[in-house]
Amino acid sequence: MLNKIILASKSKVRKDILDKNNIKSDVVPSNVDENVVKESLIKEKATPEIISKNLAELKANKVSMKKSDNIVLGADSVIDLDGELISKPKNREDAMKILKKLNGKSHFLISSVCISKNGSMIWNYTEKAKLTMKSFSDDELKNYLSRISDESLYAYNVYQIEGEGRSLFASIEGDENTIMGLPVKKIKEYIDLLK
Repeated sequence: MLNKIILASKSKVRKDILDKNNIKSDVVPSNVDENVVKESLIKEKATPEIISKNLAELKANKVSMKKSDNIVLGADSVIDLDGELISKPKNREDAMKILKKLNGKSHFLISSVCISKNGSMIWNYTEKAKLTMKSFSDDELKNYLSRISDESLYAYNVYQIEGEGRSLFASIEGDENTIMGLPVKKIKEYIDLLK
């Protein structure tokens, strides 16, 4: 009987999504150095989707090795702009560069999840959402950034879809939970099979 899973992420948003969907979870961050993994995969010409899948699996497997016999959920979200991986901003200057790149264009937000047990993946799933950003002047983008807290900026990439970020987009095609980092419908379906 599956009563609880382990979330291999310190993301408050992912934990909230699980809580709202009545999936009991304990948080055990994986502490995977994502930048090292991303750089290595980019050198190998991996697509943003492959990078997202690999990171989700790596996080789940790492925690799963320490927490044997537990079901561990790892997750990763990336932005794919015409095949280019857009990572979370390192600072506000970086955030501005990212917003300018996305300005007036469509991109995909890719969320990958992996469930592992005893150090091995037992299930994975990837979902995409298509977001089309409105066109803004540099001043409008600066104004938007001035309204975003540092915590939000670094936790949710450059836009927080459930908050201020929604105003940036002309259209959003896809599940909101996926955009926030967790395609929870599919996770629920799989977890129900384990019960």
